[in-house]
Amino acid sequence: MKQNFISLFFASYSIITPLLAQVKEDSLEQRRLEEVAIRARKSDLRYVLPVQGTYLLEGKKNEVITVTNVNANIAEKVARQVFAKIPGVFVYDMDGTGNQIHIATRGLDPHRSWEFNVRTNGILTNSDLYGYPASHFTLPFEAVERIELVRGTSALQYGAQFGGMLNYVIKRPDTTRAFSGESFNSIGSFGMISTYNAIGGRKGRWEYYAFYSQRSSKGYRKNSESNFDGQGLLLRYEPSSRLLVRMEILRSYYRYRIPGPLTDAQFAQDPRQATRFRNYYSPYIILPSLSLEWKARPSTVISASISGIYGARNSVLFDRPATIRDTINPSTLQYSPRQVDIDDFNSRTFELRLLHNYALGNQIGSVLTAGAQYIHNDLRRRQQGRGTTGLDYDLSVDASGFRRDLWMRTRNLALFLENKFQITRQWSITPGARIELGQSRVEGNLVYLPSSEVANTIERNFPLFGVTSSYTLNSRQILYGGWSQSYRPVLLKDVIPANPYERTDPNIRDSYGYNLELGWRGSTDNFRWDISAFQLRCNYRFGNVALYYDRLDTVILWRTNIGNSVTNGLEIFAEYGLSIGPETYLSVFTATSWMDAKYLGDSVRVSATENRSIAGKRVESVPQWITRNGINLRYKTIVASLLYSYTAENFADPLNTVQPNATGAVGLVPAYSLLDFNFSWQVLPRLGMRFSANNVTNTQYFNKRPTLYPGPGVWPADGRTFTLMMHLTF
Repeated sequence: MKQNFISLFFASYSIITPLLAQVKEDSLEQRRLEEVAIRARKSDLRYVLPVQGTYLLEGKKNEVITVTNVNANIAEKVARQVFAKIPGVFVYDMDGTGNQIHIATRGLDPHRSWEFNVRTNGILTNSDLYGYPASHFTLPFEAVERIELVRGTSALQYGAQFGGMLNYVIKRPDTTRAFSGESFNSIGSFGMISTYNAIGGRKGRWEYYAFYSQRSSKGYRKNSESNFDGQGLLLRYEPSSRLLVRMEILRSYYRYRIPGPLTDAQFAQDPRQATRFRNYYSPYIILPSLSLEWKARPSTVISASISGIYGARNSVLFDRPATIRDTINPSTLQYSPRQVDIDDFNSRTFELRLLHNYALGNQIGSVLTAGAQYIHNDLRRRQQGRGTTGLDYDLSVDASGFRRDLWMRTRNLALFLENKFQITRQWSITPGARIELGQSRVEGNLVYLPSSEVANTIERNFPLFGVTSSYTLNSRQILYGGWSQSYRPVLLKDVIPANPYERTDPNIRDSYGYNLELGWRGSTDNFRWDISAFQLRCNYRFGNVALYYDRLDTVILWRTNIGNSVTNGLEIFAEYGLSIGPETYLSVFTATSWMDAKYLGDSVRVSATENRSIAGKRVESVPQWITRNGINLRYKTIVASLLYSYTAENFADPLNTVQPNATGAVGLVPAYSLLDFNFSWQVLPRLGMRFSANNVTNTQYFNKRPTLYPGPGVWPADGRTFTLMMHLTF
């Protein structure tokens, strides 16, 4: 937490003088008022309002991280520090210095946060929600004012993702001036250099904010250089007190040199080593949007937005396991050709929402929200192009072109309705429904399959239901809970056979299930807490089984729905703080989760060419325990923070393989503990500094064994690093 001192001065001359003119001179005793100081602590964690704009969030598990108040390494976007007070957040640390955020909650997959409906200023940023839902857009955290996270019971309003909604809200400028600005400049270990510069202000009915960010690093591992740049221009126009217009355009780009996977033996020998030096990954995203918010009546708000996601995800890789070295071929005296993959994104979203407040009998506080969302996605995927034998980032392919050249076109209309019934002053209940009406059509060419076996159409026409409720125990305590259905669409990777010995089940269907939660949130003068229990059910999970295929007279891998899973868990946040002096404040907290994720019933998975039951097995990439515990000490304008993080072991595959294989692609992912230290000092009113020591004990660890991108094997996270940041406002 941060503490600031706001001085309030009374005895304003301009106010007192007219009053004195009305009385006889010296008839009143004049007294000089003393300065009054009010101490306030800025919180880095709070909760979303029950009604926010055209969104109804009553009874839903949620958190708001005020990034501007968090004592964390924001230059490198160290997610375990920024999300430290959110219980259950599982972080993948494997994608370059500060480039991408990989997080999930409740036992879901953290890969590029694709289990969330990811937004920036309320605008959708998942690259293709139905074909490739990863959020390749990356925002510098220096630009972020707060992060809003609403769990899976928000699925009816935002979109039907199991994870819920993750919204990054960009800062607004100083609206009391026509021109203001700030600059963050950072240096760190392994050649990290970062700069963020922003200007903004308000003139009349117009408000503007613009930023430019650039970051480069040589990387903790060898051959892991990274370069990022991003820009944004945000305009707000208020033609009247009832109408707001927002126009925004955001851009992000980075190029990451991928050091390659390791085997377990290589990781034990030297986790900083690289097995690749010619591999690159580079996403480029542009997000334009136009939004309107109209207060049609004091009790009614209507909002509309139209936005787009345009860009590409590019990679050029020597795509082999770590056991195969990337060396010069003696017969050609050249390196082997690399594989080139290009995804082109062309996504458009239109959203229309209405929120209306009304009284239910004599009881005020009931709220109706309704809306529609139309998404039009065109994803073109070109993969397995035969690239160059060179060393640099080169997307050229030879005359044979791409072995995969596919289109996935999706049209989806969603209609939703939720209504909060304020039954009593303390108790409300909010039922709702969402209808998904859409189609995804896959077509194109695979060199190893006839076109008739490539084309596929996936229909989705089904309703989703949910209900949440809240009960106010007193002014400081609330009970909340709910149940809401969610689904995970069949993605492009789920319907593309990787080779001639794979096929896709033509009857493959979207995964679906629900989130169920019950929580108790409250505070006293020195203590606050949020404790919840949940159950997440996911039916028709995707996977492979072995199947005899008559046409080839052999056993093939059959991509289909392999079974169901359920995750039960507890999420505990508690924080205690007290003043230990007139200008000193101490607080301690814990954010801890326990998760039990198991496959159910007749779930099966292929092992070699044999189908094996995985019923009762733990779901992959779900640690049973994740806990983060911190202590913060503030003295005047100095804040020191120490964070201890522990993540339990987890499995890399549904078969729960313990012993790693030769490539390191499967096996147990060991538990690990980390210690981080952050120190900040507001030197002058307009000058601040921050020092971060990440992974102080230099723990060598990893948290993922991918089987596909960015290569099968062990992907080490960063060891000990240091960062120094200077912040200037003007």
